[in-house]
Amino acid sequence: MEQKQRARQIIEILHLTYPDAETTLDAVSAWELLVGAILASQCTDERVNKITPHLFAAYPSLDEMADADVGDIERIIRSCGIYRNKAKAIKGSAKIISKEHGGQVPRTREQLLELPGVGRKIANLILGDAFGGQAVVVDTHCARISRLLGMTAEKDPVKIERDLEAVLPSDSYTDWGHFMVFHGRSLCKARCRDCVACPLQQLCAYGSQQNLEGKKAGDCV
Repeated sequence: MEQKQRARQIIEILHLTYPDAETTLDAVSAWELLVGAILASQCTDERVNKITPHLFAAYPSLDEMADADVGDIERIIRSCGIYRNKAKAIKGSAKIISKEHGGQVPRTREQLLELPGVGRKIANLILGDAFGGQAVVVDTHCARISRLLGMTAEKDPVKIERDLEAVLPSDSYTDWGHFMVFHGRSLCKARCRDCVACPLQQLCAYGSQQNLEGKKAGDCV
């Protein structure tokens, strides 16, 4: 089967399987999503969602965050790990956005990548989820499952992104990242791939090659 056709079939199934797939970071603005994404590095979204209400209660506006004492930010976000670097990145991003972008989170990847603590993954998240654009977020779930599906053989995130853009419908780039997270947390876990229950098994390069005789849903493959 041609790769683009297979990709379309996979997306159709994922839409049916995870109809509510979206970012799991709580945010009501591009700025809140940016802060949440910075905090989410090496931390669960669940933990981040417990921290951000306290952080934004202390510093409701971007300008207040820019003027905040970095030590005070550190104390609030301490439980999310590597908090010193994250506090500097959050304050630094706030200052740049306030001074250079009129207090508005920039809408281009190039400008987003100039912010401290922002790499391509976060930039694409903001473009897709805050501004309604189309961008593939290549996190660990996306990289791992896209390789299992046979959509890429690469390990470098930028190369994975390019491979996916070559086969995915352009209006599904953002959804793909969400689907990979939901699928990776439910059926295709890193340590336990439930190929029997997986609706993508016949379309998956890995799953279609497995001998599932005697296996049942819930068994790791």
